Amino acid sequence: MPEASPLTPVSPDDHCQRILDAIEPMAAFPQPLMDALGLVCAEEVHASVSLPSFDNSAMDGYAVRFDDVADASPEGPLELPVVGEIGAGTARVHALAPGTAVKIMTGAPVPTGADTIVPYEATDRGVGQVLIRRAPREEGQHVRRAGEDVAEGDLVIEHGTVLDARHIGLLAAVGSATVAVRPRPRVVVISTGSELREPGQPLGHDSIYDSNSYLLAAAAREAGAIAFRVGIVPDEPQAFRTALHDQLVRADLVITSGGVSQGDYDVVKEALTPDGVWFGPVAMQPGKPQGFGLVGEDRVPIFCLPGNPVSSFVSFEVFVRPALRRLMGQEPYRRPVLRARLAEPMGSPAGRRQYMRGRYDDGVVTPVGSPASHMLGSLASSNCLLVVPEAVTSLPAGAEVDVLLIEHGHETGQR
Repeated sequence: MPEASPLTPVSPDDHCQRILDAIEPMAAFPQPLMDALGLVCAEEVHASVSLPSFDNSAMDGYAVRFDDVADASPEGPLELPVVGEIGAGTARVHALAPGTAVKIMTGAPVPTGADTIVPYEATDRGVGQVLIRRAPREEGQHVRRAGEDVAEGDLVIEHGTVLDARHIGLLAAVGSATVAVRPRPRVVVISTGSELREPGQPLGHDSIYDSNSYLLAAAAREAGAIAFRVGIVPDEPQAFRTALHDQLVRADLVITSGGVSQGDYDVVKEALTPDGVWFGPVAMQPGKPQGFGLVGEDRVPIFCLPGNPVSSFVSFEVFVRPALRRLMGQEPYRRPVLRARLAEPMGSPAGRRQYMRGRYDDGVVTPVGSPASHMLGSLASSNCLLVVPEAVTSLPAGAEVDVLLIEHGHETGQR
């Protein structure tokens, strides 16, 4: 980690870049298809078979030669003997003689000699003899040709593709049982604070419910990680060190909240500063106090976020989410920026980049609540972060501003 003065605020961009420079994408390995859903493909996949792999019927009907039925019409139907039946996966008829028909089901292989399918709707659905009442439009009607979708050897999945349901289906169709992907990072979330209580427990006059660990673990899961929420750790440096040491064995990344500012009980800062973890101010609101470093024998990234819930969430969005995407190999690492018109005037502190909660709708953004970092209710009712640069202290209604969409389902930028 490059050194920085603990008193001089660093820019959010510099802090984020410092984090990304310290992290490498996780090693890829083959995983079963369903486990690979949502992960980044780390190989080029070529089709081992063609799709379709053989000529097959697109309809339930009769396999015929086009020339035998080209003149059929409602006024002049043609009758052909039915010499067999072909079901999907149960083919027994391999060739068709001229002047005959074979009953065929959807997906069944078209026999040699047949070049067209007459659907049931154009026939009397005969068993021993079939009456063709309507001629096919053209030769090859309702025949799916081998390789018309994918040819054997075609590149079907590119390296770097984020695998969704469509890709999983395609991989299965070409016979791939596994695919090499970068795994989901295992994220351990630790909340510190002797005042914290688990939801459902009774509160004392000076205690609060622990929302941060739930908020951050849920955010990590939404970002594609496997999240482990650890029980509350009191404001005791040794208790924190013990909890952290116990969790590192299953962690690819650790997030803590609380204990990173200038107070007498900032145990995270006290416990980790001797290990070389950087703590200092970042020129942003909310989320000014930050900590980041690599801990343990495996040099696990640790993010030490402030304790106020909005500060914690904004810090996750600006710093932790990009790190998780880098671990998973998902580019771009940062959320794309939208431009929107401000619905009402607003102010911003000088020298700090403000990430204000907002409501974005059809190109217009409205600030939600106040800049206060403890107001979780307004965070829950927002769908974006409205970004005001460090040098801007006021904005009129109608001004153009940058917006980051934060609602789940807006993980844009994925391929």
